[in-house]
Amino acid sequence: MFVRMVLALSLVVMILAPASGEEGETGFKSLFDGKSLSGWQGSTEGYAVEDGAIVCVPKKGGFLYTDDQYADFVYRFEFQLTPGANNGIGIRTPIGGDPAYVGMEIQVLDNTSPRYAKLKPYQYHGSIYGVVAAKRGHLKPVGEWNTEEIRCQGDQVTITLNGVTIVDANIREASTPQTVDHRKHPGLKRAQGYICFCGHGARVAFRNIRIKTLASSK
Repeated sequence: MFVRMVLALSLVVMILAPASGEEGETGFKSLFDGKSLSGWQGSTEGYAVEDGAIVCVPKKGGFLYTDDQYADFVYRFEFQLTPGANNGIGIRTPIGGDPAYVGMEIQVLDNTSPRYAKLKPYQYHGSIYGVVAAKRGHLKPVGEWNTEEIRCQGDQVTITLNGVTIVDANIREASTPQTVDHRKHPGLKRAQGYICFCGHGARVAFRNIRIKTLASSK
């Protein structure tokens, strides 16, 4: 009798428990309907929707911005690289200018490509371009889908790739007295801005794009 009761309770728990892919998703809003570029602006001709993903069109790309601006947030997405692919996620960026400087750009890159063998550490995947270098070695093989989370709250930016934290940095501290690329990054002082894809003419696909806004840390 006792064994039957335990088994019954276990079954109830299994039924009520969320699926593994749904854990921790409370408060998130989808930024992509899976069918169109509704909710996005900018270089709409440089991107297409294919098989439920936003795809950077080869030899096109450019900057595709969200319609809304965000200050503190958690941004989650999946991405699929092609050999030698190069893209990026602009955060807290205005419309116009290079997000890597007028905002911040989180690199999206095929680290394994021979063409990138001599890049600076702050240019590889997941890095805050020109500001903070990401840990390498956690991308899945080219062609497989990766999961990534960008958490931006105040001056703290944390980036998680396939369940591994590859960046956890205070951008104000990282740029004092200057950034590692010795260039001006006025965007580091911005409190809010748009999120965008920074396509450089290579095919990269993005799906399951969602965001959760956070209370300001200031």
